[in-house]
Amino acid sequence: MDRTLDGVVMRATVVLLVAGLCLVTAGTAGIESSLPLAFAVAVLGAGLRLVATTVDAPDGGGIGVREVATDLWIGPVLAAVVLVAWLDASPGEVQALGGVVGLLGMLNYFLRPFYHLLYGIAGRVAGV
Repeated sequence: MDRTLDGVVMRATVVLLVAGLCLVTAGTAGIESSLPLAFAVAVLGAGLRLVATTVDAPDGGGIGVREVATDLWIGPVLAAVVLVAWLDASPGEVQALGGVVGLLGMLNYFLRPFYHLLYGIAGRVAGV
């Protein structure tokens, strides 16, 4: 399991992008936020979790297929949480929520150099 700073950032980015994709897809299909939709998206997450246990790829360094597949199921679960939080959202609002979640994922990715800067400064201050 990759616990480096880049690994954590990339894994969080993948989770946020998958959650955003789930929401954008539902909104584009014209589905408004509801408990059945949240349940269906959560079931998708559970299915991805079951599939993730069967994925086995050789580790070639960096972020491999297994690491991405292991975290992929969290995206639909996060999308289900967003749907429950905004139960009265129209299809357009669901699509917009997906865009915001995906935007947060890309923002997380683009802030990697800033994270490295803060990590470096914290290391210098701590004397490590």
